[in-house]
Amino acid sequence: MSVTHRSASLPARHQAPAPGTAGGLEIRELECFLVLAEELHFGRTGARLYVSQSRVSQLVRALERRVGARLVERTSRRVRLTPLGTDFLAALRPAYDALRGTVEATVAAARGIGGRLRIGFQGAADACLMKAVDTFHTRHPDCAAQLVEIPLQDPFGPVHRGEVDAAVVLLPVEEPGLVLGPVFSEQQQTLAVSVRHPFASRASVDAEELADGPLIAVEGPAPEYWRHAQAPTSTPGGRTVPPGPGVRTLQEGLTSAAAGRGAMLLCRPTADYHGRRDVAFVPVTGLPDSALGLVWHQDRETARTRAFSAAVTDVT
Repeated sequence: MSVTHRSASLPARHQAPAPGTAGGLEIRELECFLVLAEELHFGRTGARLYVSQSRVSQLVRALERRVGARLVERTSRRVRLTPLGTDFLAALRPAYDALRGTVEATVAAARGIGGRLRIGFQGAADACLMKAVDTFHTRHPDCAAQLVEIPLQDPFGPVHRGEVDAAVVLLPVEEPGLVLGPVFSEQQQTLAVSVRHPFASRASVDAEELADGPLIAVEGPAPEYWRHAQAPTSTPGGRTVPPGPGVRTLQEGLTSAAAGRGAMLLCRPTADYHGRRDVAFVPVTGLPDSALGLVWHQDRETARTRAFSAAVTDVT
């Protein structure tokens, strides 16, 4: 759920409401409720809305008075929605999103999409990403798309911290607060090994054979589920895959593979881009295809990010 912090007003059916109200409801109260429903914590809600915890309580109580019933239950240990609050959230969320989208689309149409869009990428900016950038530039010449390489070991951190506006990352993505847009470049995975490795001359390698040697893994701060997807600890048949060295960057991984310290799974575009004479890239059968996805933070979604998402969708 993307919640902006700007106030807006909704038209009443029969007469114009007071500024900042929607049919008797304050927009700020609705925004506060939506954020609280996500955080289930008054302090974190206040931090996101740049108000005090007591102000959050005031806004929630005011909304409950307007509704005429409790929407939130708060104890010393937990915060949760009442059944009515859950129903209210389900009805309010799409209506609020539609309102925000309508306002932003109108603003974008009036002003055009300009400024700068920072797009993160891992490993390599492949042909598909570059085609999307070209399409975006053609459609929105007043907006400069800046490509920023993000660390292999921290695919989601730059998006969370606002260092990039959107990023193309390896799936899976299960991050709270991030929106997963178009998914593309679904291709067979490859195994990077030293040219001296027994697999180097093979046409392909079966996933069960990953248990025959150490697999190079990515170290944190990437979440564990993501790291295990890039370097599984067992084969599809349940055989244990020996752990290899942990690396922080792609070049560290390729160098370790070249030195014979282990093998490293890579997506096909990255393997194609980073070809080197001391590393062989062998297709792997029996594993799910790797895929890339465009992600952005729900609280920083803009007309620019949506326009770039549309460009990626149109070229993939």
